Amino acid sequence: MSSEIDSSTLLSRASQLIDLAKKAGADAADAVVVRSRAQSVSVRLGKVEGTESSESDDFSLRVFIGKRVASVSANPGFDLQAMAERAVAMAKVSPEDPFACLADENRLAKTYPDLQLLDTTEVSAEQLREAALAAEAAALAVKGVTNSSGAGASAGMGGLVLATSHGFEGSYMASRFGNSVSVIAGEGTGMERDYDFDSRLYHADLDDPAEIGRRAGERAIKRINPRQVPTGKDITVIFDPRIARGFVGHIAGAINGASVARKMSFLRDKMGQQVLKAGLSITDDPLIVRGPSSRPFDGEGVSGERLVMIEDGVLKHWFLSTSTAREIGGLETNGRGVRGGTSVTPASTNLALEPGDISPEELIRSVGNGFYVTELIGQGVNMITGEYSRGATGFWIENGELTFPVSEVTIASNLKDMFMRLTLANDIDRKFGVAAPTFAIEGMTLAGR
Repeated sequence: MSSEIDSSTLLSRASQLIDLAKKAGADAADAVVVRSRAQSVSVRLGKVEGTESSESDDFSLRVFIGKRVASVSANPGFDLQAMAERAVAMAKVSPEDPFACLADENRLAKTYPDLQLLDTTEVSAEQLREAALAAEAAALAVKGVTNSSGAGASAGMGGLVLATSHGFEGSYMASRFGNSVSVIAGEGTGMERDYDFDSRLYHADLDDPAEIGRRAGERAIKRINPRQVPTGKDITVIFDPRIARGFVGHIAGAINGASVARKMSFLRDKMGQQVLKAGLSITDDPLIVRGPSSRPFDGEGVSGERLVMIEDGVLKHWFLSTSTAREIGGLETNGRGVRGGTSVTPASTNLALEPGDISPEELIRSVGNGFYVTELIGQGVNMITGEYSRGATGFWIENGELTFPVSEVTIASNLKDMFMRLTLANDIDRKFGVAAPTFAIEGMTLAGR
């Protein structure tokens, strides 16, 4: 992959595109190239099912004429002048957008750090095949595993090349390697499925494929012969870290400036108020060296910094891009703008619900009786009201221990109440872009038999 990381030619073309746009009548412009290189292999029951390889450099030009804005996209090989003239012509007839703009010049990154995001290790299709087969074989070797849903391995890189009409030029690339496997345990109507995976920036940091497979197999057999449990209220529910990360994603969505500006968040009026249980904090840091979601600058050329988004339970910041900050009013970007095609929207980087002081085992013992969730089903989360209702599977907790598997139940509450009832363990794994420990939430409703 190392032969593909030089971005100087793309940066030159982006700068030319901006110059042509200004000559065609644009007041301001930015040009971005989203780079992608990927290859993957999928296998099932010892045979290769698919091998894929892709690469792209997708150009986007955004131009501003007064308060009017337009964007166009193209693949490599396009005519620069034709693209610039088309964008300007579109902007002239576009409706006014009072919030769309480039980031203020004084917010642009003058320099930015090397965050060591790129591993140039060459991984062949044969190596990917061997890794996928090894993961599947290890999973199938677990006693009680009866079939495979497939395994896969992947390697790739992606990045950003950005130039703006008010002086920013920059680029970065990040690599990504992954292995995964999903298997089935049991027979007939008693079959249960589970999976495991790993994803890292550096190939050498990946868990051994056989270990990934063993974990997947052991997860699957633990789910055999699940039961339903009676409906109840005031149930303490413990979220496995895999599920906890998704829950933290709900918090991130609720404090996203775009949702706040559009009144689509149940926390939109809570700045400076307590929104999490006292003592809990959520951090977001784009500048972690070798961090899974690190970036030296955002989609507008602004360098972010580590922020404590929620401190001691109190909401301190929204995720903001320049236009979102202006739409909310009286705010400035905090370097969280992300390019999504031709638009810029705010998003988190390395987001973490900071851990507590007790082990997961101690947390489970402290619950006594409750429900340990390992998988959630459905999309029953209303981000406007906070209402939360999801299908769930996992294990019943009796006398502080995991006992039997549980399926076909629903857990429900309101996110506003759930945020105030969190008790955190200390087992956070920061190898994911959203990190969270095991945690318990008191007072939930469980609908069973």
